[in-house]
Amino acid sequence: MTSTSIRCFQGFLILSILLVVGSCKLTPWDASARKSLDELAQAYVKLVLDVGQHDPDYVDAYYGPAKWKKKAESSERSLDQLAGEANALDKVLQQIPAPLETEEMEALRHDYLVKQLSSVRARIAMLQGKELTFDEESKALYDAVAPTHTEEDFAATLANLGKILPGEGSLADRYASFQSRYVIPPDRLEAVFQAAIDECRKRTKKYMQLPSNESFVVEQVKGKSWSAYNWYQGNGQSLIQVNVDVPIEIDRAIDLACHEGYPGHHVYNALLEKNLAQDRNWVEFSIYPLFSPQSLIAEGTANFGIEVAFPGNERKTFEKETLFPLAGLDPESIDEYYEMLEFRGKLTYAGNEAARRYLDGKIDREEAEQWLMRYALLTPELAKRRVRFFDQYRSYVINYNLGQDMVREYIERKIGAKGTSSDRWAEFKKLLSSPRLPSGLLD
Repeated sequence: MTSTSIRCFQGFLILSILLVVGSCKLTPWDASARKSLDELAQAYVKLVLDVGQHDPDYVDAYYGPAKWKKKAESSERSLDQLAGEANALDKVLQQIPAPLETEEMEALRHDYLVKQLSSVRARIAMLQGKELTFDEESKALYDAVAPTHTEEDFAATLANLGKILPGEGSLADRYASFQSRYVIPPDRLEAVFQAAIDECRKRTKKYMQLPSNESFVVEQVKGKSWSAYNWYQGNGQSLIQVNVDVPIEIDRAIDLACHEGYPGHHVYNALLEKNLAQDRNWVEFSIYPLFSPQSLIAEGTANFGIEVAFPGNERKTFEKETLFPLAGLDPESIDEYYEMLEFRGKLTYAGNEAARRYLDGKIDREEAEQWLMRYALLTPELAKRRVRFFDQYRSYVINYNLGQDMVREYIERKIGAKGTSSDRWAEFKKLLSSPRLPSGLLD
C-alpha cells in the first residue's frame, strides 16, 4: 500500500467514526459509543506508530498487529500531516460521551485516551519545534508538574551528612569514597542480581497471579544515558538491559530487580497486555508511547513496588542475610550504609531541579553538572551521564520521584491507616491492571 493510500485509508477511518458518532444519539454508555471508541483506539495506535518514525525514542513497546507496524515503517507522512490527524482524532473523541461513573473501567479507558492523545499532540508540536518550559512540557506530556526546589531545600540534609562524613575534599568526594565500599565486584554481579530477582519474583507471585508464560532476559550493556532499561517484547517477555559503565552499588540489586522486573515494569507491561489488550481487546494497550502520562504510572509503580515487595525492614534483612554475603561485603556495616541511603533519598529532587534549570536555559551544561555534584552528590562521571539523560529524555525525570510519591499517596489513601501488606498488594495490582493516569491518582 502506498503512503497516499495509507493516508486515504486513515482519513476514511476517521470519517467513518465521525459518521457513526454524528448519526447516532449516543447516551452514556451504549454499544455505539463503545464501537466508536474501539475504532478511535485503532487510529490512535497507528498515529503513535507513525510519530515513532520521526522520534526513535517514542515507541517504547509495541505488540499489536505486525502489519500496522510495517505500514508505519513505510509511511512518508510529515509531522504537519500527523498533527492534522491528531487534531481530527481529538475532535472525534470529544464527541464520544464519557461512560457513566458506574462503568469505572470504561470511564478510565475514555479518560486514558483523552490524556494519551493530548500528549501525542504535544509531542508532535515539540518535534515541529514548539518550545515549552520544563513545567509546561511535563504537564503536556505526563499530566503532572513536579514541585520546585531551591538550594536551601537541600542545605540541611547536606550539612548533616557532612557531619557524618568528616575529612578533606568536597562532600561529594567523601560520599563517593564511602559508596565505593559497597560496590558489587564485577565477578559477583550475576549471582547477586539473580538472587535479588528470585526473591522479588517470589514475593510478587505470593500476591499476584502472573501470566504463565512471563519471563525476561537480563544483559549487560555500556554507553547508555540510563542505568537500566526494560524493553517489553510482548507475549509476557522482556529484555532488561543493565548499564555497567559505572560501578554498581549493592542497593541497586533490589532496586533494579524490582523496578525493571518484579513487581515493576515487566509485571506492569505483562498485566496490561493480558488484562486490557487481550482480555478486553483494548488495542490502545498494545502500544506504549514513552513520552506520555502512562510513563508516570509506569515509573511511579516501579519505584513504589520496591516498598510493596519489601515492607518495613524486610529489604534490609534480606540484603544483610543474602546479598551482602554474596557480594563479599560486610553485613555488619549495613546500618551505616542504610543511614547514607536515607540521606541520599532526601536529595532525589535535586536532579529534577538541575533538569528544570538546564532545560529552561537558566544554567548551561557545566553548571548543571556542578549542581548535580553539589546537591545530588553525583560523581563527575555520573553527573555528565545524567545531563546526557536530560538531553535525550528531558522532563521525563519527574516520572521517577514524583511518580513514586503520587503512587504511594494514592495507594496509602486507598488502603487507609489500618491497611495491611495484603491490602497494599491488592491496590497495587489494581493500579497495574487499569488505565488510571496521573491526574486520576488525585481522586
